[in-house]
Amino acid sequence: MREHPKNRIERSAIRVWRIHGLIWSIIFILITGNLFFSSYQWNWPIWIAVIGSILTVIIAGFGVFLFPPLRWRRWRYQLYDQEIYIQHGILIVKRTIVPMVRVQHVDTKQGPILRKFKLASLEVSTAATTHEIPALKLSEAEALRDQISVLARVEQNDI
Repeated sequence: MREHPKNRIERSAIRVWRIHGLIWSIIFILITGNLFFSSYQWNWPIWIAVIGSILTVIIAGFGVFLFPPLRWRRWRYQLYDQEIYIQHGILIVKRTIVPMVRVQHVDTKQGPILRKFKLASLEVSTAATTHEIPALKLSEAEALRDQISVLARVEQNDI
């Protein structure tokens, strides 16, 4: 079996993923509040709202505190001349090799939260799917995008 990829994403990805988890937690809190209101308004059983509250606390705990550092520890990537090697996953670790000859285009993506932390995600598209390397430094993501673009073009010309 092959060695793990050497390159990690930025450690500040943990903070970005915690913010995403917090946003989702707020949405679940609003839904749970609506369950309590519905229980009161339409005489629904209160246990529905209590179960919703318990699930919200569990989801918020996992999404904000537990999953982000675990995700960061598993996320790795490495660029070779003929392939991109990506590893990610928490319980199930997925290792993907993207051959350069299959790369159609490469994009960088940056939403408002990533922009605040000066990070970007790199998207590598093939005919079948898109592979993403999240939370790279903006300069690193742009350099990697350009490097993959050159390597993919060289591979295409060799065929």
